[in-house]
Amino acid sequence: MTRNKLSIVLVTCPIFDADRIAEQIVSEKLAACVNIVPIRSIYTWEGELEHDEELLLIIKTTPQNYERLEKRLKELHTYEIPEIVAVESDMAWQKYFDWASEQTLK
Repeated sequence: MTRNKLSIVLVTCPIFDADRIAEQIVSEKLAACVNIVPIRSIYTWEGELEHDEELLLIIKTTPQNYERLEKRLKELHTYEIPEIVAVESDMAWQKYFDWASEQTLK
């Protein structure tokens, strides 16, 4: 099995923001692909328990792009404190890794 590292970045956002953010980061080559998944979030904000319908962006990028991606996500996002959580994979299928790397080269 080939070991190639990819970063999977998880970002929640309001429904009206998802396509705009995803299209922007893919077109800027900060991400190879973004999956958009409906979710329901329960969290505390400013002392109040919140229940929100949101979308989860599952962003695939390379570890080398993470800092630029994080900076851009903070610029594009409408939340005061957006959830931006990265998980680094230690394995990816070679052909997918090659494709993702090509999509994020600048």
